[in-house]
Amino acid sequence: MPQIHTGHSADSDDSNIEEIERLLEQGVSLAQSQRAVSPALSHPGRDDEDEDEEVPAGSDVQGAIGLYAEAAQDMATAGLELGLGRHFACADFCNQAVEKAAQAVSLLRFGRRTMYDHDLGTLGAAVDAPPDIQAEMATLTPFHPEAFYADTPPEEADQVISAEQAAIYVQRARRVLRWAKSIVLEM
Repeated sequence: MPQIHTGHSADSDDSNIEEIERLLEQGVSLAQSQRAVSPALSHPGRDDEDEDEEVPAGSDVQGAIGLYAEAAQDMATAGLELGLGRHFACADFCNQAVEKAAQAVSLLRFGRRTMYDHDLGTLGAAVDAPPDIQAEMATLTPFHPEAFYADTPPEEADQVISAEQAAIYVQRARRVLRWAKSIVLEM
């Protein structure tokens, strides 16, 4: 039976992504969901007065957490695709993970997804990401399938991106997810 994460362990600050991935894989039983609102949201060292912290008006906290969970799942899939040698699929899942992470921030900050034209750098600016995060996001823009396949036949996609390049894209996407995590899961 899965254990409920109480947030009291020494490494709980670093385990939110792993906890979300575990919940995605194993699920949450009804009994668990009644005892703990969300294991990924437990914050060690918080005082009772912090519980009354205001959430921005119009914010969609549940939507943001759900979309961030999808982003974390896409990152796990990107790692699997890299291991299988499917380099374009890896880059595509990195692109999707970054988009979902940024849109999770948008849901939290604005209560809605931000409209954009598949330019992840533009999306980063729209959700007030720091310039270095915007730059990381922009490097993944070319891997939206519609744009990528406009110049590359599908049968050549995996040969266009090397394993080393795909691994770099995974690292860049992870940096963006860490940034989004610091906003979405620290509410």
